[in-house]
Amino acid sequence: MQKLRVSTKNRTEFLNITSQVRNYVSSSGVQEGICHIFVPHTTAGITVNEAADPDVQRDILNEMNKVIPFEDSYAHQEGNAAAHIKTTLFGSSVTVPIADGRLALGTWQGIFFGEFDGPRSRSVYLQIVRAT
Repeated sequence: MQKLRVSTKNRTEFLNITSQVRNYVSSSGVQEGICHIFVPHTTAGITVNEAADPDVQRDILNEMNKVIPFEDSYAHQEGNAAAHIKTTLFGSSVTVPIADGRLALGTWQGIFFGEFDGPRSRSVYLQIVRAT
């Protein structure tokens, strides 16, 4: 297993971690299998989406912040209830197939770490399972 460290600069943001995951897969030597990416935080998530146009990530964050505002009538009093809700919607893990030693992502796809309660220093765990 590999642990990535990511640092965020904003309250909400997406970080494209595709290159770090690709490097891990490449260095593993695994030709066929899966790469599981897990975020061990309750106010950050992970997703696969468009990586070619940064406006897509900006649009996703803007709409999420409209639908789930930071300030509302939340019972959770720590001030980060919106971050917990966003994380639940995005999820804490994704699994990407490995084929011919590479991530089997679509042409425009990338892997994004979603920060919803930043800025913070975070962890992302990568685990490869080799096909038998």
